[in-house]
This record gives sequence, structure tokens and C-alpha cells, in this order.
Amino acid sequence: ERPGLSSPKVFILCYMLAAPFFGYLGDRQNRKIILGAGIFFWSGVTLGSSFINESYSWMFFLSRGLVGIGTASYSTIAPTIIADLFEEGKRTTMLSVFYIFIPVGSGLGYVLASSMASATGDWHWAFRVSYFHSWDTDFPFSSNFPLLSDCPNIFLVSFSWSFVWSTLGLTAMAFVTGALGLWVPLFLYRAQLVQGLVSLCLQESCNSPNSLIFGGITIGTGILGVVAGAEVARRLRKINSKADPLICAASMFLSALCLYVALVVAQMNILLTFIFIAFGELFLSVNWAVVTDILLYVVTPRRQSTAIALQILVSHLLGDAGSPYLVGIISNAIQAKNPSSFQWSFWSLQYSFIMCVFVGVFGGSFFLLTSFYIEEDRKEAVQSYLPDPQSEEAQLLQKIACGALSLEGFYVDIRYEYLQPINLATLTV
Repeated sequence: ERPGLSSPKVFILCYMLAAPFFGYLGDRQNRKIILGAGIFFWSGVTLGSSFINESYSWMFFLSRGLVGIGTASYSTIAPTIIADLFEEGKRTTMLSVFYIFIPVGSGLGYVLASSMASATGDWHWAFRVSYFHSWDTDFPFSSNFPLLSDCPNIFLVSFSWSFVWSTLGLTAMAFVTGALGLWVPLFLYRAQLVQGLVSLCLQESCNSPNSLIFGGITIGTGILGVVAGAEVARRLRKINSKADPLICAASMFLSALCLYVALVVAQMNILLTFIFIAFGELFLSVNWAVVTDILLYVVTPRRQSTAIALQILVSHLLGDAGSPYLVGIISNAIQAKNPSSFQWSFWSLQYSFIMCVFVGVFGGSFFLLTSFYIEEDRKEAVQSYLPDPQSEEAQLLQKIACGALSLEGFYVDIRYEYLQPINLATLTV
């Protein structure tokens, strides 16, 4: 549990620092080129890193940082493309398909690494078989490059309180997810050790199924949670305009409760621990698509990539970039003040995990605060790109944004209306 440099930390650091740069470019440059180049770059680096041996560990750390940069170019732009292509109801569904692969990818990382290491005796093969990439080319672009005087507009997104509070809620989600991803397999092993279900393993790599099981749980609950969250949001949004942040708040509170129960029963029943960890991850996964959907309708389209980039920066910087480190620090501090034993090695990690429960509650509270501002911020986002908020065109788009009217079959690119003005009066319903 000693804190130090690790490849996940290098990845997250480079990922969150590169995100604002690509967010800025994504609002102003050809998104097709940025997206495709990012996928090609990170896939190539991933494949290349599988051929680095232990004597060049610094190169492996460098490659993980480069993968983080490539991933940032994709994560900041892809959701805005989905937002451009689909109206509100379908947009939530399509975002759920996109965000399903966050928990699925995380879970497959455990499953793939464990399986390939067992099958080949070499962990490098996990990187080689993961080499694949996809392309998306069917959407509109603009290749105009703005003046540098437009840079101050990056900070306009901070004026939306819905954006601020939902970003803090997402940060709490990332904090809990990061801590669980690193420490849960070890926590489960120590719980089994205390219960006498497994024997002590002093080898560098122990043949424990916990990582494989946890990976499977992450995949299953991720798929179910993201799909369920998107569908519930789509249905409830029709009867309550504040449904999205309220769903996020409820899921965070329920996730915190499930994680607390899992920590309490871990020493007594390992099966119940797995079950409640699964429910905790399920409720965490509910929010992935819904949080992004909130951002997409409270931030003006011209600033969506930038807003997503800032959200990525904050959520990782204050979330999963430090949570595994902090859990390890607290666990070490508790162990240092108590006798060295299996029991205290388990208790120290159990007590440090309590922090994640409180962070989850704070996350739910942030989403509740989001619900107080969501309606007004949504209206302002629509009005921000209209010349006269009282005009007939403005009222029409206001109804569309609130779900009162549907323009299925129409496509209006309002992202680049400052480059090529659009006559909104030509729209008919």
C-alpha cells in the first residue's frame, strides 16, 4: 500500500491535463481528424508498449502517458458528436451505448489481464490482444480556425451552476470508482484470509480469482446500470424536468449505502460482500450517461467540448487520480499504529474505505444542488445562441429543448452558427 508512481497514475495525469487542449480544439477544428488521429495514436502506442521489457520501465510509463493523451482526444469530442446527431430522447439512449463501455472496458481489463497472464505466462499479451480501433465518419464538421482572442470563452461554462454542481457530483463518482478499482480485489482477499477461506500467499503474483470475479461484476453491473439509468431518465424526464439530477442523487445515495453494507459484512460473509459491492457498482454506473446529458443541455453547443474537457480535468484531478493513493495512505497510517496481523491488515483497509462512503453521500448532495438550477440553466443555454430571447424562433427552440416539441427528421447545426448564420425562421413543425 505504499504510494508511488504507477502506470494508472501516469495515464490519468496525462489524460486529464490533455483534455482541456482537445476540448478547445474540438469546439473549433475538424472533429473527424482529431477523433481519428486520437484513436489511431493510442491504439498504436498500446500495441507498442506490449514489446517493452522490464529493463525499460521508464518507456512503459511514458507509453501509458501517451495513451492517456490519445484517449483525451476521443473522450472530449465523441459525446458532442452524439449530441449533434440525435434529439433529446434518442440522445440519452445513444449516450448510454457510448458510456456502457467505461465500466465494460474497466471490467475487461481485469478479465483480460488475468486470463492472458494465466494462459501465456506473460502479461504483455493483454496489451497485444486489446489492439483494436473503430472509426466514425458520418457527421458534419467545420474546419475554420478561430482567433486566439476567443480563448477567454473557455471560462464561460463556469457560470452555469448546474455544470459546476454536476461536475462535483461526477468527481465524487470518479473518486469512489478509482478507489474501488484498485483496492477491492485486495480487500476481498484479506477478508477471505481473515475468514480462513484462503491461505497466505507471499508470491508476487497470486492465483486469486478475485480480480476475475470483480472484473465480471464491473462488466455486468456497468451494462445494466448505464442502460437502466438512461431508460429511467428518458421516461421520468417527461413528467419531471428535474429528473436527471434527481436520478443521479438517488443512485449515489444508494451506492454509498450498498458499499457501507459490503464493508460491514465483509468479515462475516464473503458472498454478501460480493453482492453488495455489485449493487454499489450498479448504482454508480446509472449516472454515466445521465451526467453527460445534463452537461449537453446546460452548456451552449459552441462550448460543449470545452465543458466536457474541464469536467474530465476536475473529476480526475480531484477524483480517481488521488483516491487510490489516499486510501492507501490512510490504511498504512492505521496499520502503523496497531499490531501487525492479518486482522489489522483487513481492518485498516476496511476503515480507509469508509471515506468512499462519505464521498458518495457528498456526491448525491451535489446532484441534489444541481436540481435547484437545472431548469434555469437549461433555458439560458438555449437563449445564449439566439439574438432575441423573446422572438418566435427562440420560443420554438425553448419548447424543443424542454421536450415539448420534437423535430425528428430535422437537423440544425447550431454548434457553428457563428461561422455560418442559420435562418431559424425557416424551421417548420
